[in-house]
Amino acid sequence: MYLDQRKGEVSEQTLSSHGYRLEQFVEWCEEVEGIHNLNDLTGRKLHTYRVYRRQEDDIKPVTLQGQLSTLRMFLRFCASVDAVHEGLAEKILLPSVPESEQASRTTLDEDRAADILEHLRKYQYASRDHVVLRLLWCTGIRMGSARAIDLEDFDRDAPGVELVHRPGQETPLKNKEHGERWVALRPETAEILEDYIDGPRADTRDEYDREPLLTTAQGRVSTSCVRNAVYGVTRPCEYGPCPHDRKPEDCDATEHSLASKCPSSRSPHDVRSGAITSHLLDEVPVEIVSDRMDVSQKVLDKHYDRRTEREKMEQRREYLRN
Repeated sequence: MYLDQRKGEVSEQTLSSHGYRLEQFVEWCEEVEGIHNLNDLTGRKLHTYRVYRRQEDDIKPVTLQGQLSTLRMFLRFCASVDAVHEGLAEKILLPSVPESEQASRTTLDEDRAADILEHLRKYQYASRDHVVLRLLWCTGIRMGSARAIDLEDFDRDAPGVELVHRPGQETPLKNKEHGERWVALRPETAEILEDYIDGPRADTRDEYDREPLLTTAQGRVSTSCVRNAVYGVTRPCEYGPCPHDRKPEDCDATEHSLASKCPSSRSPHDVRSGAITSHLLDEVPVEIVSDRMDVSQKVLDKHYDRRTEREKMEQRREYLRN
């Protein structure tokens, strides 16, 4: 019931994450504590679960905080339908997390992105992987937003893509209607999209009879497909030598489905943070970056801006000099 209620409110990725976290809790209730009825949950039991997750699985405070926050939301929903006692959710104490641990600091830097995109231009031009990375890097949009784009959302004449919130057709935007906007494309990016559409793109429709931009033989790409593509093309061995002195035949990460195991591969979030940082280093005003990437300035500063303090100082110096 809870996941059905959240469907359409959150992205597919978030929904999947919530489902996985709650499965862990249900498994603990049934197999460790022998709890088969939510009415048997108490504040003491919830505290026991908190300690169990921290000690048995040895997870980081930031990970535990995220998992317990999901459990809190679930129990609040349960209380709203009289499935648990009112106020039970508030008995979950969230761990405090140092600010330095609250956001991942990995990113895709500008030079590396340029090397990867040049390699894709030469050897995988207008392939789906090329389009995915080019689109994410040059626009800074979220993975779910890229997946949601239809052919009709792409304007070839005045290069740009329209991002539309369509929760009823399984392509919601993270910020719903507030995230709807037009995003301008560079002419060269638009040309790559055109060549992909007119070339290797699988001419398929999704189950709602829409024509997605990014497709597989079965229809619209899944989020895991986009994620795996990014992890795959950002492995250093794809475009140069391995920085970890691994032999390809001995490295699990050479498998496409295991690309995320490469210490140097990057996630879609890393690409987004790198794109945002690149825009900021290019002196694009924060307000413009915030609007283009659909992120508040507060969140941008905390989670996406990877400029060093030295780089920020030099930019301020240059600004004041002018």
